[in-house]
Amino acid sequence: MPYTFLVGGARSGKSTLAVRLASAFEGPVVVVATAEPRDDDMAERIRAHRASRPSEWEVLEAPLGLLGAIEAVRDDASVVLDCLTLWVSNALEDGSADEDVEGEAGKVASTLASRTEPSIVVSNEVGLGIVPANALARRYRDVLGRVNASFAAEADRSFLVVAGRGLPLEEVTP
Repeated sequence: MPYTFLVGGARSGKSTLAVRLASAFEGPVVVVATAEPRDDDMAERIRAHRASRPSEWEVLEAPLGLLGAIEAVRDDASVVLDCLTLWVSNALEDGSADEDVEGEAGKVASTLASRTEPSIVVSNEVGLGIVPANALARRYRDVLGRVNASFAAEADRSFLVVAGRGLPLEEVTP
């Protein structure tokens, strides 16, 4: 079954597309969620995401320890990982070194690629704007960019999501 990577800007429709893709799966679906309700805005976003998904879907909260969460998903379930953006932020805020974040990301991507049932991963593309003014923001942009690239490299198909539509991303070879 395909492993699909969805990347795009904030509010571009990535999560909605992920739910639509996972809804086509006839078996159980497990959502691995990385968000934490640290303020009212994030609590509302989490509430809206929960409301948009079928109530029978299982949710695993994994703001950190992403590999363990993915390994805990039953073999017959489809996985929706939403999202790498917050997971990378959480890991850096927790004090993880760049190479540790990128190493765990590579293991998660490989684990998802080896699963029999469909996996769908959501992430933001944060590298399309101006160069951030501070070192932490530049570090975050760079680590997330490398994490996104590792997930796209393992995926069967990748899409840039813009205005709720997926544009296929293809590997360019010489």
